[in-house]
Amino acid sequence: MPIKKNICPFKGLKISADGSQLSYIAPFEGVLNLWLSNPDGSDAKPVTRDRGRGIRSYFWAEDARYLFYMQDIDGDEDWHIYRLNILSEETEDITPFKKIQARVISTSSRVPGRIILSLNQRDANCHDLYSYHIENNSLELIQKNPGNIISWLTDNDLNLKAATFAGAEGEYILKRYQEQKFTELVTWQPEDNNSSAEYISNKENAIYLFDSRSANTLGLVRLDLKTNQFQRLESDDRYDATALLVDNDNEILEAIAFQKERIEWKVLSKSIEKDLQVISSFRDADFSIIDRDKSKNTWLVAFISDINSTEYAIYDRKTSGMKSLFTNRPDLDKFTLAPMAPISFKARDGLLIEGYLTLPTDYNSEPVPLVLNVHGGPWGRDSWGLHNEAQWLANRGYACLQVNFRGSTGYGKNHLNAGNKEWGAKMHDDLVDAVNWAISEKYTKAGMLAIYGGSYGGYAALVGAAFTPGLFSCAIDIVGPSNLVTLINSIPPYWKPLKKTFDIRVGSVETEKEFLESRSPLFKVDQINSPLMIAQGANDPRVKQAESEQIVSALKDAGKEVVYLLYKDEGHGFAKPENRIHFYTEAEKFLQKYLPTENHGAGQ
Repeated sequence: MPIKKNICPFKGLKISADGSQLSYIAPFEGVLNLWLSNPDGSDAKPVTRDRGRGIRSYFWAEDARYLFYMQDIDGDEDWHIYRLNILSEETEDITPFKKIQARVISTSSRVPGRIILSLNQRDANCHDLYSYHIENNSLELIQKNPGNIISWLTDNDLNLKAATFAGAEGEYILKRYQEQKFTELVTWQPEDNNSSAEYISNKENAIYLFDSRSANTLGLVRLDLKTNQFQRLESDDRYDATALLVDNDNEILEAIAFQKERIEWKVLSKSIEKDLQVISSFRDADFSIIDRDKSKNTWLVAFISDINSTEYAIYDRKTSGMKSLFTNRPDLDKFTLAPMAPISFKARDGLLIEGYLTLPTDYNSEPVPLVLNVHGGPWGRDSWGLHNEAQWLANRGYACLQVNFRGSTGYGKNHLNAGNKEWGAKMHDDLVDAVNWAISEKYTKAGMLAIYGGSYGGYAALVGAAFTPGLFSCAIDIVGPSNLVTLINSIPPYWKPLKKTFDIRVGSVETEKEFLESRSPLFKVDQINSPLMIAQGANDPRVKQAESEQIVSALKDAGKEVVYLLYKDEGHGFAKPENRIHFYTEAEKFLQKYLPTENHGAGQ
């Protein structure tokens, strides 16, 4: 759950390099598949026929003849890359190897016939770098991984220029690749290892970084490769930089985004200042530039709202004209959705904590049952927008509270590092302080609380039941670890270069086994006195099936109440429509049984 979305019926809108076709992911016979349409959205048709967990990640070849997509088997995360001929609709696995994981590294309009990817075929513990040649459908090894490279950086001509190495003590080391060897450029110590190399410019002979070494937050830093001088260009005192908009062909950094309470963009190049003004004035919503054609005249823009489905629009840069294409979930337009309000409070030790509260649409200032929905990672964060589970809960009469507790990313390294070795301790205190804040504000009251989450959020749900018995009326854990020792001992092999980061942020199995067990819900089953629901994917490579089954067994042996849902064709989360429907149906029944609402179905 190393550092670095909601599943919806439509996502991933892209445009071919020549601007002739749109592509996106949408259901075909209930399963997410790839679709193509004209640039105005007309004549849409599915071009894949997946019947399993659906397709969730894809990209165009730069010559617009092929689409490439990622797929695993039943959630095992052994990702393969498939090539789809858009004319014949024939599909071919370009990584047809057993027990491997493929990753896409980069593409470039300057080199339309190649794709850079990585594979752990030679060594399951690390990914080597390859060039895939589209015309002859072949892979060429570029660089072997010495065992501790965790990311690769190529330039716009798809030449290897740098790589990030995991150090023995949890540091990350950015090294330049030149004349067949690596030389060190910068070392990020463990407190700064959320930093990263973002973009390389041959024209400027520079690498742009998101770097926190000289400040609390990740800011945009320019590293001059000729002088080895660093220049901090843009940053925010509280929030990390999260995204760059770049003109790759001309190697121009155009804008930078900061995820604050909502997304804020700052212009870096005056060449697009007018464009962003036109786009931002089109809708009262957060926006994202999601794709552009090769000419940079046609832009695809997503407008994100908390009470409407995502709206996609097309921007004509020649005319400065905006035209709405469609929304991703038109069926939601007939419902009144619940606003997501940013909130903040001081934790018991004075740390400022932020998050979001979604209330039922018929909320009338009287306390309502509240579900504390804890995000996964934990090295991630909740953000503003249309959140599936928040709307589901609000529609059923619950308040949904989402908290960016210490250890979450996005709020600077001090906030992130405040979570080191605080699993089940101060990280959980922040969650307890959050529900106490909600009680003090009279949004809810004691005895009307549930805790819910997936991955780390599932662990937090188990902790809530075991470490603070009586606080929550019930708890729902989705693929959450129950024993931190067995969790770390069973991490996927390709996470092993990050093992020291786990030691620092969670604890060391070798030297702190008793400490980790003290933070593991499995060993506090006797304290659990509220009903639990535990849901697990049998093929989960991150949180193995045993993590759920060992605590289910212990609960049953202790005579505790537990509902266990095992999905044999799922992994780290549930993707198949029938499984998702089943899980949410069972979760809703569970909540209504142990945390009933007076107005079931409020908000319809």
